[in-house]
Amino acid sequence: MASIENQIALITGASSGIGAACAKAFAEAGAKLILAARRLERLEQLAAELRGMGSQVLVLEMDVCDRPTVKSTLQSLPDPWNQIDILVNNAGLSRGLDPLQDGSIQDWEEMIDTNIKGLLYVTRFVVPAMVSRRRGHVVNIGSVAGHQVYPKGNVYCATKAAVRSLSEGLKIDLLGTPVRVSSVDPGMVETEFSEVRFRGDAERAGKVYQNVQPLTAADIADVVLFCVTRPAHVNLSEILVMPVDQATPTIVHRRET
Repeated sequence: MASIENQIALITGASSGIGAACAKAFAEAGAKLILAARRLERLEQLAAELRGMGSQVLVLEMDVCDRPTVKSTLQSLPDPWNQIDILVNNAGLSRGLDPLQDGSIQDWEEMIDTNIKGLLYVTRFVVPAMVSRRRGHVVNIGSVAGHQVYPKGNVYCATKAAVRSLSEGLKIDLLGTPVRVSSVDPGMVETEFSEVRFRGDAERAGKVYQNVQPLTAADIADVVLFCVTRPAHVNLSEILVMPVDQATPTIVHRRET
């Protein structure tokens, strides 16, 4: 296992869920953390917790969809925070669960802007310096939805299929450099994901995980940490992580109560 102690890791969508879990896992491994998200108060709470563990943390209030802000924020990072070793593109969301012909265009745009364009913006402004310094690792958080389309998942599945393709394309484009690219693609993970999808409908969100033992955010953070701690010549290109109770996006074993 390679050490990431004192390496600088930028995690987007770090205010909750998988992003926050990655922050904790990386902090325990000794990394220095740049935590980016829209919800500044939640970021500050997490940063205070991590600083209490002895970690160095820089907080960025940043919406990955806002390209000018992403550019100005990342290009004005103070030294040594501008020397990012690990980028975890975690910011992402799903909105709605409707047949495409009935779908909300606003929901589509929010998913496309966050899951695809936001990932592209952050990657574009971070990776060139990795190439120049000849070190770095990009980890994109994808989804089982990028492997198999499910009913009414249309646009969300399309965005996660794009993440999968962009991860593959970036790896090809970086061939000949030491910069690594991994895609970690979870199945069912119990986070705020479903509440966001259903715009705060906690009852409907809870039914997604009813009588199932889903993955936790910490489970995915463990996998991300595993990716970035492999020897420098090893690149884990794609990892599909599923709970035992799930075989595909729609085939799920629900236990009797």
